[in-house]
Amino acid sequence: MGTWRGGPADISPRVSVEAVRTPDQRFEGLPDFPFEPHYREVDGLRLAHLDEGDGQPVVFFHGEPTWSYLWRKVIPPVRDAGYRCVAPDLPGFGRSDKPTDIDWYSYDRHVEMTAGLLTELDLRDATVVVHDWGGPIGLRLAVEHPDRISRLVIMDTGLFTGHQKMTDAWKAFRDFVERTEDLPVGMLVRRACLTDPGDEVAAAYEAPYPDAASKSGARAFPLMLPTEPDAPAAAAGRRVVDALHDDDRPILALWADSDPIMPPEVGVRLCEAIGAPPPRLIENASHFLQEDAGERIGALIAEWL
Repeated sequence: MGTWRGGPADISPRVSVEAVRTPDQRFEGLPDFPFEPHYREVDGLRLAHLDEGDGQPVVFFHGEPTWSYLWRKVIPPVRDAGYRCVAPDLPGFGRSDKPTDIDWYSYDRHVEMTAGLLTELDLRDATVVVHDWGGPIGLRLAVEHPDRISRLVIMDTGLFTGHQKMTDAWKAFRDFVERTEDLPVGMLVRRACLTDPGDEVAAAYEAPYPDAASKSGARAFPLMLPTEPDAPAAAAGRRVVDALHDDDRPILALWADSDPIMPPEVGVRLCEAIGAPPPRLIENASHFLQEDAGERIGALIAEWL
């Protein structure tokens, strides 16, 4: 039975795992976010996504600890250039249901559940735009579903093989997440922007999480990242790197010039590993470059497409 942490008026359907469904009223009045959610049911969980515009699909994959709100500045220029913009909330994030067991979350499960979005919407000739943990998920989907994905846009992410060198900033972040049950999501996003986005935007990143139990997904992602070659997900990461290196689909890499978590040299190494052109630096931007330069990034993607 699901655990639903809303008011007494919430209607709670049965689900196969214990999960939190964030009350809709927590998403009311978010700044600069006029998009309506769409929902689908997967394994008893209600999963949300945005679906804006018409044309060839562009699918935006967020990472840790964000949700589709991250793409609110990037989507309009791409949509207005004549593309259909789809942005899922991964399970555990945004408007999607949030399993409370941290062990429920895995790389394989996220890839499998997100693949269902491609098939249910029958998306073809799509561009995937990935950031942070959206990278390992979206790039693996590109390898496993080449009939649906034709182009890749990569931002401040990595393919985690167990051999990659992690920065001290990332290690400090992982240790903090491991010991902090009630993760301060808004603060984490705020600190990883070059320009402070302000209280309202920080609150919008916090909105999906009514309590500590709902933050299991946000806590799980850093702990899932393989830091040894024999760790879970490391072998899958190596398969994706090898497959992309021999892939000829167009790739655009955009990288923040001031990201302490994944600095530009990480982007250079990633592009070399997958045989892509070197990343284009986004000036005056940190890890959440969509906050620092979202409209500029949207325009660059639209122009590239």
